[in-house]
Amino acid sequence: MAGHPRITFIGAGSTVFMKNIIGDVLQRPALSGAAIALMDIDPQRLEESALVVNKLIATLGVKAKAETYSDQRRALAGADFVVVAFQIGGYEPCTVTDFEVPKKYGLRQTIADTLGVGGIMRGLRTVPHLWKICEDMLAVCPDAIMLQYVNPMAINTWAIAEKYPAIRQVGLCHSVQGTAMELAHDLDIPYEEIRYRSAGINHMAFFLEFEHRQADGSYRNLYPELVRAYREGRAPKPGWNPRCPNKVRYEMLTRLGYFVTESSEHFAEYTPYFIKEGREDLIEKFGIPLDEYPKRCIEQIERWKGQAEAYRSAETIEVTPSKEYASSIINSVWTGEPSVIYGNLRNNGCISSLPANCAVEVPCLVDRGGIQPTSVGALPPQLTALMRTNINVQELTVAALMTERREHIFHAAMMDPHTAAELDLDQIWSLVDDLLLAHRDWLPGWTQSPVRQAKAS
Repeated sequence: MAGHPRITFIGAGSTVFMKNIIGDVLQRPALSGAAIALMDIDPQRLEESALVVNKLIATLGVKAKAETYSDQRRALAGADFVVVAFQIGGYEPCTVTDFEVPKKYGLRQTIADTLGVGGIMRGLRTVPHLWKICEDMLAVCPDAIMLQYVNPMAINTWAIAEKYPAIRQVGLCHSVQGTAMELAHDLDIPYEEIRYRSAGINHMAFFLEFEHRQADGSYRNLYPELVRAYREGRAPKPGWNPRCPNKVRYEMLTRLGYFVTESSEHFAEYTPYFIKEGREDLIEKFGIPLDEYPKRCIEQIERWKGQAEAYRSAETIEVTPSKEYASSIINSVWTGEPSVIYGNLRNNGCISSLPANCAVEVPCLVDRGGIQPTSVGALPPQLTALMRTNINVQELTVAALMTERREHIFHAAMMDPHTAAELDLDQIWSLVDDLLLAHRDWLPGWTQSPVRQAKAS
């Protein structure tokens, strides 16, 4: 395309993440003159982000221009690409609530941003604002592509596709490429020599193939070596972060025959096998990092105080490539140079063993025509079955949002594998009531109305 793209970043106060995305963009010659529109509701974080972008521009010596906005629709006007990264309700009060209220019922979590009662509540808080972005996009940049980096990714992607099918969108995560890099490191094989194919749902996709290129050009299946390394105690490697030792994923590899692309701390709460009341032996054996997300939030808040001051005083800012897909997508659409990414989109038959309307994570070809998912076919039945337990929760959460029927929120929690393994029906319903009340200032009004179909006495 002629000229330079206009890239709007909604949630630009996520400064470190914004720096990675915009830094990647500005290092690509065809995008180096981009117009960058930064939007956030926090004026201080917005000012800090603008400072960082302008120093990136100066460091790289490019012709990009940055503008700041507090008004979302004005920021979106004329955009070619819309990057979305925000957290409704923030660490305090909403993340704290998502962890502390379930604890009163004996329900412990690790991350709570994707599934489980924490993920359900986060979806209810997040989707209505994503829908507002869609409304504004249809009004002022209807042809733009939304690059959505917000959790719960699958619920968000599904809900956007249901209500605003005209929006060109993709949900983006770094778990596929990040895990491939981890496994290459575990095996002491250069990442460039690895070939893989992955498919599934966000945070529960699996490597269907994971291979090493040989000297003669053939490829060797690496799964037997991964299993052997785990059983011999060579993986996970000593010295890893003790809060995230990755044993859950290796254990599930031995049970399912495939390696999942999202972390052990996530996967432990997507299944009923690892976090159980009264089973501290499981917590210790598999190194389950309970309350991991609040710990990270506190650490990030503290770290940012120093980073913000360092960015403010620095004349230049170091720019190193990240492993995010955003700049690759923007470059491919803008120039026509093809690339392959893993994206989250409406299934539409790409994975034939999963529902057509759910959100799936599959390989996608990106070029001037946009983001084109590839057909995967049917997954191994054990993987399909496990994913379906998570899709049930996503489906009911989206149903609640689409129909504004409060009872579906309770149904979603009832179907959650971890919640159902720990709590009985009365506990689940009481917990959801408590969470909806605690989050009432962050949720749509209909979530506080009486349930139409009363539970049996």
